[in-house]
Amino acid sequence: MQKSKPAATALYDLITGDEDARVCKDIPDESCKHQPVNFFLHLLSNFFTKLADEIASARLVFPWVLGLLGAPLLLVSLAVPIRESGVLLPQLFIAAKIRAKALRKYVWMLGGLLSGFSLWACAFTLFLDLSAESASRLVFSALIVFSFSRGICSVAAKDVLGKTVSKSRRGTLMGLATSVSGLFTLLLGLNLGFYNQIKNNELILASLFGIAGLCWIVASLAIWAIREEPGATEGGGNAGIEALKSLRLLKEDKPFRNFVIVRTLLLSVSLGAPILIIIAQNTLGNAALIGLFLIVSGLANTVSGYVWGRLADYSSRTLMAIASGVNALVGVVVLLMLQLKIEFNALLLFVTAYFLTSVCLAGVRLGRKTLLVDMATAETRSAYVAVSNTSIGFLILIVGAVVSLIAGQNTQGMLWAFSGLSAVACALCPLLLPAQRA
Repeated sequence: MQKSKPAATALYDLITGDEDARVCKDIPDESCKHQPVNFFLHLLSNFFTKLADEIASARLVFPWVLGLLGAPLLLVSLAVPIRESGVLLPQLFIAAKIRAKALRKYVWMLGGLLSGFSLWACAFTLFLDLSAESASRLVFSALIVFSFSRGICSVAAKDVLGKTVSKSRRGTLMGLATSVSGLFTLLLGLNLGFYNQIKNNELILASLFGIAGLCWIVASLAIWAIREEPGATEGGGNAGIEALKSLRLLKEDKPFRNFVIVRTLLLSVSLGAPILIIIAQNTLGNAALIGLFLIVSGLANTVSGYVWGRLADYSSRTLMAIASGVNALVGVVVLLMLQLKIEFNALLLFVTAYFLTSVCLAGVRLGRKTLLVDMATAETRSAYVAVSNTSIGFLILIVGAVVSLIAGQNTQGMLWAFSGLSAVACALCPLLLPAQRA
């Protein structure tokens, strides 16, 4: 009589298509037997962190709260680049310290708890009777702490994922988490209603931060439960020295250098999305609604996440080429309709454009994460993540600052530029990026 499989293993087989849950290509045998359970713990933590990122979105919620508090326009427009670069910049210098830990899930857990507490600090600030200047500074400071904490999570998470979930299963995992979190974001957006109904309601905005912080706490508990085997600790010396050594990868490792070049061009997708929102707000006026855009963002992740994940496991570079190409096309269509003054329903145009841009952004993020983890080895994974993220962090900060200064004067010109960069990225993905390894 054939022994029945545990429920986690059976469900894992159903989701991944494995006939045997112990199909492990690049993780130790000790980790292989725990893979079904670890898969779902990773799925749970990814779901809650992605949900938190949507609820406390740097593209929507943070800029609006800063504006509501009366923060200077420059500070409001810097929310997205600060959020992104704050996550990426410190990673080169903390990767060596993380590498010195045989078990890295606890580092990931620490970053998750700090992320949750910083978002709760934002929520608490909205209830305090402070001047506009003081409240703005507190929220912006909490955003910086949140970004740094996310950077800790980013390095540790990819390392733990690479140790506990086998290649060709990682894209499915992250894609499924994206879809499910998108569904919950969609439901939240439906409950929030339209933007002009909550734009002066600090209680609801504080609740968004509070729920997002709770999501990070729950994700940290899931991380704690992951069954991680101790890993190598070489490369855990002085952070500055190790950082300089790691930077040599850009010169000596051609596939990795090409990856960083393409990822730099793909900044056009993430930085172009807020520009599209600014143009939409200028065109629609009071019709630009946060609940509606949350619905669109959630719907985009829901319908695309799992499909993108399966495609990422087949070919990450194909996924990134498709996503960047569609993003370029969306930007060009919107700009041509505006500049040629073609009659159209503005609300429908921008909702559709933001939906497609969100789909592309989800695809680019999932594709680059999957490719980076797959192309690295156990010895180079932390360095790959840290060097690429730190390099991109510097570029986001520089480009974001420039965008923040000139976007109000020429938003359409910036969208033209970002659409052009997306088109270049689409062309270079199959030329520069490595094919998926079996």
